[in-house]
Amino acid sequence: MKWERLKPPEPDDPMCCCECDSYQSGCCCDCEDVDEAFTRWLKEKHFRSSCQSSVFGLVMEHLEISMIPALLLLPVLLQVAAAHYLLGISILTALPGLVLWYYYATHRRKRRTLFFLSLALYSLAYMYYLFITQVVPRGDVGLLQVSTATSGMLLTVALLIHTKRGPGFVPQPAVHGALSGTTKSSTPSVGPGASSSGAPAELQAGKEALRGKWSWCPVCRIMRPPRAGHCRTCGGCVQRLDHHCVWINSCVGQANHRSFLLTLSVFVLTSLYGISLVLGSICPQQRAVTALFYCPGVYAHYSTALCFTCSWYSSIITGGLLYVLLVQVLNISFNVTEREARLALRSKKGQRRLFGLVIDTGEHSRGFFQNWVDFLTMKDASVSLRSSCTDLV
Repeated sequence: MKWERLKPPEPDDPMCCCECDSYQSGCCCDCEDVDEAFTRWLKEKHFRSSCQSSVFGLVMEHLEISMIPALLLLPVLLQVAAAHYLLGISILTALPGLVLWYYYATHRRKRRTLFFLSLALYSLAYMYYLFITQVVPRGDVGLLQVSTATSGMLLTVALLIHTKRGPGFVPQPAVHGALSGTTKSSTPSVGPGASSSGAPAELQAGKEALRGKWSWCPVCRIMRPPRAGHCRTCGGCVQRLDHHCVWINSCVGQANHRSFLLTLSVFVLTSLYGISLVLGSICPQQRAVTALFYCPGVYAHYSTALCFTCSWYSSIITGGLLYVLLVQVLNISFNVTEREARLALRSKKGQRRLFGLVIDTGEHSRGFFQNWVDFLTMKDASVSLRSSCTDLV
């Protein structure tokens, strides 16, 4: 039972108030209206007992002071790891587990958190700082190579900002008003037992075409289009929801899936290029892949040892994101989203392919070439008022 409470929230999973980690006191209930009343009561009680303004509370919510020690400790651990190769092996091996432990100890109760996004941006900035201050002065890296690495880093940040503009939330007025009315009681008009009397011919034809594909979201109380899903973390329904990415603190949906894939690609290529430049400078006699495992004399000087340690740290992060990129490419090739793959596994309707890297549901696939054409030419979803400028963090 303890493991069930530690699991990350799955899309479209029903949540009772006793499962919500943000409340210290819980009440087990089955009624959705009681859940909402209990939530409103807790929020009003919290706001009345607090002297903070809404603006100050928003700033404190996004500040997350508890992640500052992790950001300060990261360069210290890398510098200690550069003192000896045994320390480097120990620290780099334990670092992923240490980061996850600190996250669960300090940020587990927060659905939305800037922890991983701040860690990724801070690591990117720190690696670039070491590249400029430790590698470039050695004279082995030319101006064109420095410009290429800098352009890759700036392009990654720009694409990340573009990705953060919004995944494409289901607009409530258009979908809710045209297909389901303003209340839940009008939703049966889209269902199989709908009456055709009194409805315009065009609207009725549209309802017939969408019958059995649109679904009702009990949380947002709207009708959502095919392949859309509700994200409990963001608190909204996203068109063609793929997954909620903790590294960007946002959902990946129809409006930002292409830019998310492009951000991953540019970051991985820039990181691999930067690692090759660093290893080529501190270990010129070896190739980049060989130098990562065998670079004699690298610990003779602290500067080269620090660059070598940071190359390994960057390789660990790049390897993880390369795996994410590979899974994304395979999912697009089979025209399946991460959410659909999870739901297919839970209902035992999908088939594992390519050593389990992709779950083929066979529902939307139209062939490798056509799947990529559909992905690259799909229209951006209209973003609701949720994805405002404040969502850029």
